[in-house]
Amino acid sequence: MREYIRALPKVELHVHLVGSASVDTVLALAKRHPEAGVPTDRGELARFYEFRDFDHFLKVYWAVQSMLRDRDDIHVLVAGLAGELARQNVRYAEVTVTPYNHVLDGMAGDELLAGLASGRAEAQRDHGVELAWVFDIPGEKGVTAGRETLAFALGERPDGLVAFGLAGPEAGVGRAQFAPFFTAAREAGLHSVPHAGETTGPATVWSAVRDLGAERIGHGTSAATDPALLDHLVEHAIALEVCPTSNVRTGQVPSIAAHPVRRLLGHGVVVTLNTDDPPMFGATLEGEYLAVASTSGLRHAEVAALAANGVRASFLPPERKTELLAEISAVPAA
Repeated sequence: MREYIRALPKVELHVHLVGSASVDTVLALAKRHPEAGVPTDRGELARFYEFRDFDHFLKVYWAVQSMLRDRDDIHVLVAGLAGELARQNVRYAEVTVTPYNHVLDGMAGDELLAGLASGRAEAQRDHGVELAWVFDIPGEKGVTAGRETLAFALGERPDGLVAFGLAGPEAGVGRAQFAPFFTAAREAGLHSVPHAGETTGPATVWSAVRDLGAERIGHGTSAATDPALLDHLVEHAIALEVCPTSNVRTGQVPSIAAHPVRRLLGHGVVVTLNTDDPPMFGATLEGEYLAVASTSGLRHAEVAALAANGVRASFLPPERKTELLAEISAVPAA
């Protein structure tokens, strides 16, 4: 099964750019910015990077964020992600970028866009990985962040921008307050992919669907407790971007075996497997497939169906979806 998963062409639909930074990438950034205080010794950095608890994850995340100063830093981050995706036979990824945080930290918008563009070009040229962008609102920063993120997304509209998202804490951050920004983004041709139902109940998922016009839901695992919501997701083909290891690391579920992914699949929900913040959570996309397959007793055909779900739920052009689906079907199970 491990070799079969490796051979499958895959897509990644839920990975945060800052959270994608590997030890190698962070080491390169730390050497560029020693004043940030991030370890520049590989062994020490590896120990710093080991997941301990959610507070430590945030410390690591913001340490990486603090070292992103200009286009070259963004390029290093994007290129590092592309290399890791290529090693796992990931052909396409929709990467979540939070422009508001970068600009708030003092980076010029032009620098961010230039780094994204050059990194994206290198990903395609050197790794054969196609990258697209999801510009998301950091929800904890309120409607101001929503307004500024929308203005940046629609004003700049960089190549590869396909969707508009919402992340950050869910509790106390109602989805409905961001409805005007999602409406404007959808009217401008961007897809709606908000986070919901990761740390709160199914009511947040309902709000994401009804108020934000969600076409996919980031996480959405609490939907498993609401049969009517599951029916709605199935009827309207609203996919869930499920990140099992992330959910374990953040304490939303006790283990992969206890994860509701099997229940979601059994109900007919379009489940896609993703990594969220992979090195920081000790996750890989191959590992997510293997963990779900082994704990849920999936057969090869069911694993292939998960890979196909990712392709169908992506915002790739139809002809590219057809090509990838044919490649998935062609991978022998034995």
